[in-house]
Amino acid sequence: MLALGLTFDCTGLAPAAAAKAPPPGTLLGLDIKPQGEALALAPGPHLVEGRAMMPVVRALAGLGARLAGLPGLLAVSWLPARSWIEPAYFRKVVTDWLNGGAFPALGLTTLHRQNDGRMVSLGLRYFTGQELTLDAGEGRDAAEAARIAVRLINELVLSGPLRQRIDLPGPAGVRLIAEPRPDGAMVMARIG
Repeated sequence: MLALGLTFDCTGLAPAAAAKAPPPGTLLGLDIKPQGEALALAPGPHLVEGRAMMPVVRALAGLGARLAGLPGLLAVSWLPARSWIEPAYFRKVVTDWLNGGAFPALGLTTLHRQNDGRMVSLGLRYFTGQELTLDAGEGRDAAEAARIAVRLINELVLSGPLRQRIDLPGPAGVRLIAEPRPDGAMVMARIG
């Protein structure tokens, strides 16, 4: 398939065999993981090394959003985040992003609340080489912590990998402090 001058491989279309089903993951807008045949969409061989470059990701996501409008489609899966996304939601957040809105953090990444209340991302590494851990502090509910984490994910995708400590304004006037771990693989953030 050709999108914005870039080629993408689409496998699993009849009469060929269905593509391998994605692994289980976080459900966004779905009550259960759908069952059925799978299609796979991936950058063509000449784009593999640049698959996480924003022009490639934007073209792939845009193509996926168009395919998400096909009748009978039950879910869109984004492998780096292990997310299963309701097609209309995927189309909306990707279209909004491509039209100048915020990065679709809940979909192209996922958030997982830990027992101690921290929020940990999955899939951000695909874009920045780093995942995020947010210590939202005691007393914050999961929805508020998720909003703060989404704000940070959007900032990190826009700016690229974090190399040094930064202070950012967060929602509702909170101050966010983020810094990379010494190994550079994780961004540790907290409300300051």
